[in-house]
Amino acid sequence: MTDKETKAQSGPRQSLQLHSRLWPLLPWLSAPLSHSDVRFVVGQEQQEVFAHRCLLACRCNFFQRLLGQESGPGVPSPVVLSTVPAEAFLSVLEFLYTNSVKLQRHSLCLEFVVKMLDVELVCEALQVAVTFGLGPLQERCIAFIEAHSQEVLRTRGFLELSAPALLPLLSSDNLCVDEAELVLAARSWARVGAAVLERPVAEVAAPVVRELRLALLAPAELSALEEQNRREPLIPVEQIVEAWKCHALRRGDAVRDAPCRRRRGTVPREHHRFLDLLFK
Repeated sequence: MTDKETKAQSGPRQSLQLHSRLWPLLPWLSAPLSHSDVRFVVGQEQQEVFAHRCLLACRCNFFQRLLGQESGPGVPSPVVLSTVPAEAFLSVLEFLYTNSVKLQRHSLCLEFVVKMLDVELVCEALQVAVTFGLGPLQERCIAFIEAHSQEVLRTRGFLELSAPALLPLLSSDNLCVDEAELVLAARSWARVGAAVLERPVAEVAAPVVRELRLALLAPAELSALEEQNRREPLIPVEQIVEAWKCHALRRGDAVRDAPCRRRRGTVPREHHRFLDLLFK
């Protein structure tokens, strides 16, 4: 169909033009009226966008909640998203269908992406924000992860973060997770990176591992970590020594640059009362 023929169409067929970016990757969307089972009306222009309910609900909790509200027999009503620009909505669909997207600053609707944030997708959104320098989106992603730390640490998206994206997380005081769990998560992240990059675990972890607050661990935990570190180097020996000095001198400021601030999710331990805990 030529551009002239496309423009000549009227009614719902005009909505097919919205899928032109997805056709090379998703040829079945070239006939949305026959194969889709959910219709969105997007933006002030009321553009129609057709999609597949099952895929959207499986890929994103936001759509699962949104589409789960519909019930009853007959043809479902269109889902109206009047405040979402069509270009931004298509970028989101492209990502959900293909797990990749070519983002442009003017097409990214921050408000909509923030609404879509969930445990499974937030790390991927954070990676996009860091890669493209989208400060406000990065802040919202970090705030979400701080509130859902334990769940996010168990996702595949966390393991696939780049070091620049992981660094602001490990430096946060507001993570709702204990340091022992964070050390385990950091080791799992480094193992995945080492396998992908074919580099030693310690080398992969080097840009971020300094943000781990080892002095918060109890002596028995620190001893176990030291033993494991001998078998599988992750943390520089001098960093572990700094933590032991904090224990020996019973002061968090005993060693310069040894982080001893509790995080929001830090489990209290007896020795914490001896440290210079500045968490407020």
